[in-house]
Amino acid sequence: MPVLTRLIPSPVVVDIRPGALDDLGCVLADERISHSGKLAVAVSGGSGATLRERVAPSLPGATWYEVGGGTLDDAIRLAAAIKAGHYDAVVGLGGGKIIDCAKFAAARIGLPLVAVPTNLAHDGLCSPVATLDNDAGRGSYGVPNPIAAVIDLDVIREAPARFVRAGIGDAISNISAIADWELANRVKGEKIDGLAAAMARQAGQAVLRHPGGIGDNDFLQVLAEALVLSGIAMSVSGDSRPSSGACHEINHAFDLLHPRRAAAHGEQCGLGAAFAMWLRGAHEEAVHMAGVLRRHGLPVLPEEIGFTTEEFIEVVEFAPQTRPGRYTILEHLDLTPDQIKDTYADYVKAIGS
Repeated sequence: MPVLTRLIPSPVVVDIRPGALDDLGCVLADERISHSGKLAVAVSGGSGATLRERVAPSLPGATWYEVGGGTLDDAIRLAAAIKAGHYDAVVGLGGGKIIDCAKFAAARIGLPLVAVPTNLAHDGLCSPVATLDNDAGRGSYGVPNPIAAVIDLDVIREAPARFVRAGIGDAISNISAIADWELANRVKGEKIDGLAAAMARQAGQAVLRHPGGIGDNDFLQVLAEALVLSGIAMSVSGDSRPSSGACHEINHAFDLLHPRRAAAHGEQCGLGAAFAMWLRGAHEEAVHMAGVLRRHGLPVLPEEIGFTTEEFIEVVEFAPQTRPGRYTILEHLDLTPDQIKDTYADYVKAIGS
């Protein structure tokens, strides 16, 4: 009998603990990612300066590059700047925009990427996707998975609470995304990658069912692990399906229709997931999910992020257009604006104001 297996694209190092940042140089050397210490470190111009003062002594061979923002042009400029150096790896140290720029730049010049996030706003920290603003709005670019993810829980605790809470919404939305994937399998025959689905589902459930909050390290550990697993699940499946369904279509619709008013990615995904669960008839699960999101201070109604009911109805109606070819509960029901309005009214009654 032949032995069948597959290689799983995943980081060589996942180091999640208090104080991890102080050991970054040793970790990279011990794992043979960078024996020489020749690293190109991308940081922001704001919080990055403080982090540089803290980390620079442990990375004496590193060259530091300040990234202006999270655009495609920023990422291309970063790649051009570090191309002339002879580096072992690129380190993205900062929030999601910095890491996405570093991901793209590293891929462009063929170097491995070490992700060192300073907040847990979404699951992009370990995913094979770089999301960057461009002239047409916002684009997603395929890149290799980070070779390492180093997450210092002490640094995470210092991040703005809203950014950490947003990661909760993004992780929990996996549950809705997997339900959409299963729906597409039943109705359209779309193939499900069982391993990717299991990883994403369990990541979402771990956060949904954890009794703690962002003030304790145990919960932050679980949240960080969930976001890392979500990113790896996307690599396993080869696309964003394990973590992106109707919840993310609703998020993208907010971004496209109201680019200057849109809330954080994870906030919109969490709200979208709770409503999508209601749409699919999983009413108890929707109410429970909304309750957990509320406990963490996340929005579950559009009014809580500054949108009217009429605007939300427009968002939900437009949402399927954001991901052509993806089949979710939104495409399945194909609701009219009046039907969305009636369903939303029932959702509001069920979860309370």
